[in-house]
Amino acid sequence: MDAVQQQDATARARELQRSWYGEPLGALFRRLIDDLGLNQARLAGVLGLSAPMLSQLMSGQRAKIGNPAVVQRVQALQELSSQVADGSVSAAEASARMEEIKKSSGGSVLTANTGQTTSSTGAPTVRRVVREIQSLLRSVSSAGDIIDAANSLAPVHPELAEFLRVYGAGRTAEAVAHYEAHQS
Repeated sequence: MDAVQQQDATARARELQRSWYGEPLGALFRRLIDDLGLNQARLAGVLGLSAPMLSQLMSGQRAKIGNPAVVQRVQALQELSSQVADGSVSAAEASARMEEIKKSSGGSVLTANTGQTTSSTGAPTVRRVVREIQSLLRSVSSAGDIIDAANSLAPVHPELAEFLRVYGAGRTAEAVAHYEAHQS
């Protein structure tokens, strides 16, 4: 495979990852590494992947995580990462929780402090839905641009402006409260 074909294959793999996981796995895994204070080897260990497999997923050499239990661990780590980011879980608690995630076999994984679960059917928690919305908005534009757009919309569409402010530039805890308040 020549360099152009390899680049095309990598771009296709990343696009598939975006459709399956909401974003390319390289970006997702780097965020987990940063938020949870891990290195690639530790992340691979918690997920139950080999270091080479993690590297291939991150670089787009492979598109899909084949093991459903690993996908569940990724989801559990995303939830934990958001809790660390919003301050509801300490670094010490996160470390202990990662050990629980590492041992999980992909069934329901109880989320520390909230009692929410991500089930083996993939049913998302409120926090996960909110994080996905935030991630999508923030991948499209910067927080400053989202605030500018919200300010432009506010006179005519105040509810939409509020949505943009809360999810596009607000903290996860605020967005979760907003989401829960607007569920019917």
